[in-house]
Amino acid sequence: MRKKFDRENAFLTIKSGTGGQDAEDWVSILTRMFSRFFEKKGFKYRVLDETFTEARVEDRVGRKNIIFEVRGNFAYGILKGEAGVHRLVRISPFSAKKLRHTSFASVEVIPDLGDVKNVEIKPDDLRIDTFRASGPGGQYVNKRESAIRIVHLLTGIVVSCQNERSQGANKERALKILKAKLLQTEEEKKEKELLKMKGKSAATWGQQIRSYVFHPYQLVKDHRTKVENRQLDLVLDGDLDKFIATEIKL
Repeated sequence: MRKKFDRENAFLTIKSGTGGQDAEDWVSILTRMFSRFFEKKGFKYRVLDETFTEARVEDRVGRKNIIFEVRGNFAYGILKGEAGVHRLVRISPFSAKKLRHTSFASVEVIPDLGDVKNVEIKPDDLRIDTFRASGPGGQYVNKRESAIRIVHLLTGIVVSCQNERSQGANKERALKILKAKLLQTEEEKKEKELLKMKGKSAATWGQQIRSYVFHPYQLVKDHRTKVENRQLDLVLDGDLDKFIATEIKL
């Protein structure tokens, strides 16, 4: 998305992809990695929504998805290069035969544009559902049905929010994210058309951007910049500066 939004705060979403329980555990590993990175950068962050699963490894609970609100100077500009598919290769802790599995999680980053006034949404284009917010182990974050899920029927975009104190606040926050996503979608269309006119291909967020190999060797490799780091533990502890700095220079 255009550099004019680089100074803004950001919403970062991680979703499990192909890989079953391994992919759900991978979301939890990435959740910790990004949380540590936010802390290292001095960003303030909080979780707006997350869906837990039955996948458990050591002290980790699996997740289907999680949405962070990240606040800090140039948060979007720093994080936007992390958007894309993150690939995990390891001996699966869920495999009785100790087989090597490959699984995937996607990361989406959009700028926090506040109250987006130039994006109009008709009420008839929305389906709004309420549900009970939940936490790991079946414990409820809020026993009332205050969590909100909004489906934009024209595009199929789905946004959920459950961690605000009231149903109204969750709805307001979800609508804010939805408007930012719709604006981002329109901006990406314009950029793709411009690149096509110039004879270039668009680097969309859905492409595989980085691999994290646990076995048979340890290596983190960015497929865009060719930056590598064999200190896997450091990367998973939030040491992403080299990857991000190199990608920004592209």
